[in-house]
Amino acid sequence: MQLLFEEGGEIRAGTVLTQQGESYQVELPAGKRTKIKSRDVLLQFAQPSAIELVRQTAELAGEIDLPFLWECASEEEFGFTDLAAEYFGAAASVVQQAALAQALHGNPVYFRRKGRGRYQRAPEDQLKAALAALERKKQQALVQAEYEAQLKAMTLPDAFRGKALQLLFKPDKNSLEYKAMDAACTALGMSPMRLMVAVGGIASPRALHEAKFLSECFPKGTGFPDVPVPEPVGDLPRAEVEAFSIDDVTTTEIDDALSVTPLDGGKIRVGIHIAAPGLGIRRGEPLDAVARQRLSTVYFPGDKITMLPDDVVERYTLQEGRECPALSLYVVYDPAQQAIVSSETHAEMVMIAANLRHNLLEDVVTEAALAAGTGDYPFREALTQLWHFSGWLHDERQKARLASGLRPESHNRADYNFYLDELADGSERVRIEQRRRGSPLDKIVAELMILANSTWGKLLADHGVPGIYRTQKAWGMHRTRMQTYPAPHEGLGVAQYAWSTSPLRRYVDLVNQWQILAVAQHGITAKLVAPFKPKDSDLLAAVADFEGTYAAYADHQSTMERYWCLRWLQQEKRERLMGSVLKEGAVRFAEIPLVTRVPELVQASRGTQVLLEIGATDEISLEVSCRVLEIFAGEGELPSEELEGDDEASEVSAEAAAEAAAEEAAEAAAEGVAADAAAEGSAEGDAASAEGATSEGASSETRDTGAGGAG
Repeated sequence: MQLLFEEGGEIRAGTVLTQQGESYQVELPAGKRTKIKSRDVLLQFAQPSAIELVRQTAELAGEIDLPFLWECASEEEFGFTDLAAEYFGAAASVVQQAALAQALHGNPVYFRRKGRGRYQRAPEDQLKAALAALERKKQQALVQAEYEAQLKAMTLPDAFRGKALQLLFKPDKNSLEYKAMDAACTALGMSPMRLMVAVGGIASPRALHEAKFLSECFPKGTGFPDVPVPEPVGDLPRAEVEAFSIDDVTTTEIDDALSVTPLDGGKIRVGIHIAAPGLGIRRGEPLDAVARQRLSTVYFPGDKITMLPDDVVERYTLQEGRECPALSLYVVYDPAQQAIVSSETHAEMVMIAANLRHNLLEDVVTEAALAAGTGDYPFREALTQLWHFSGWLHDERQKARLASGLRPESHNRADYNFYLDELADGSERVRIEQRRRGSPLDKIVAELMILANSTWGKLLADHGVPGIYRTQKAWGMHRTRMQTYPAPHEGLGVAQYAWSTSPLRRYVDLVNQWQILAVAQHGITAKLVAPFKPKDSDLLAAVADFEGTYAAYADHQSTMERYWCLRWLQQEKRERLMGSVLKEGAVRFAEIPLVTRVPELVQASRGTQVLLEIGATDEISLEVSCRVLEIFAGEGELPSEELEGDDEASEVSAEAAAEAAAEEAAEAAAEGVAADAAAEGSAEGDAASAEGATSEGASSETRDTGAGGAG
């Protein structure tokens, strides 16, 4: 006996093997056996066989005219055998009845299932709506198929123009465009980003990386709201000094300057003057909201996204030739006693006599010239005195480091600046300029900024005014962190450290400046009038938000530096480069801040010098493949021919270098590696976050561009 029955929402046919009461054991045409109840049986018949019924039913069901069948059906509930008699005639065969049951069951648009083998035709208005929807889906499927075909042919469909970024970073996964892109990517074995670049939906890999960052960190765009530029509040006294800044030639956010005033007895009064937007911007005002949202200026080769609007930066930057509002720290240093005998903080107007530039002075302001007091350069006497003072500050910090069990700071690694030169044809040529850390100008700026941050951190703590501090422990995970109460920064060798010297570029520094101004202007009552009170939830939130955002900005800078390193390899047509093994097969190139992984060198010891053959580069995945040509023992000197063409480097943030050296030494101590490996430490920690991207020439600061390296 053969049965037509319903199982699992489908109509099946099978041959009865056994029957026990109301249950049947049935063998399906495919050979599978199943147990069914009599209530699920729709038809019992002897012929044809189940296999033959399935074959004939499939053919006949496809020939049934569904609209006519719907017309034949009663508006009331009916059984499929009744409708089969209407459609095929009173003597409808088993095959015809089974075919009609399949047609009813498989077309819910026309017929609604009401029970086992029972149906009701759909209301006319609902049928028309459903058929219209099916037609729309059919047309959409055709459109989607056309989009997919064009993408497979590496052609951008017109409907995709202007939508590529949205499809990649904020897609509507139900849209035809996304479905077509996803299907094309699967067929081609490509990622969506690579496909969009290949078909021209995104202009270039560079545009892709920048768009990805903007979609994540600046979804509403990088423009500023229309807010007025605030003027400094209060009648500020005029400082009796002429200050000068030391920055890269491209720097426009100049937020620190220095001055030296000789005193009786050989003492000197050193002034550290910081741009004071905190005198105009107030907590809770529109500009505060802008800075609080952005938290930092973003630097990357060829461009930047400032924390504050350009006209605000222009008003408060320490531009030469004018008096600028500043927060000044004055320290009196006695060289004879080798001690700082006093310090004081003032809000005032400071005359900026000059903006000195690293690019123009580093060749003449050398250690030898400073030691001899010779040379022809601006502020020679002041720079000489600051050089000796910064040397004493550095030595004092090293004593504190040694007391914490750390090795002295090392400045053996190079830093890099990226410059993009526009060519006549509109293309861009990248220059990557290298310089060693620890130049005299670097050291002067670094030590005085560390002094200011440490002194002002103590000032806040002494007056019970909360601030945002950076602390570092020499051992354990997460050594460097930010918090709202003072604690030692063992890497720098200071008792406390509060970022305060970059208020035009970092929100943390702006917050701390507000707090320091409260102390400078109100003394012991400062904690009553300071914008942030102890345990202020907004202060804690700012710390938490800043760290995550600042890390995202640093990641983007690293991404774009890595991109331009790959462009440099192509531009210079370099086929071979020297490199230094870090660990686990990671190699850092000697001429550019690029790290890649070379599987052949997994077992090589740290510091091993290697000559690599450059293979393929991928500007989307930011990978470069290399092959080892030669391995040199030890760290030795690089062959001179490998260094040909190196240009003289430009500015890197001196304070960043000092903090990076501190972090590297701590990293080396934590790992227990030899002292000669300390300078090869990871570029994590403060190296990425100390002065962020201080150099507006898009300096690589202290990070290697190592993300995404491939062997």
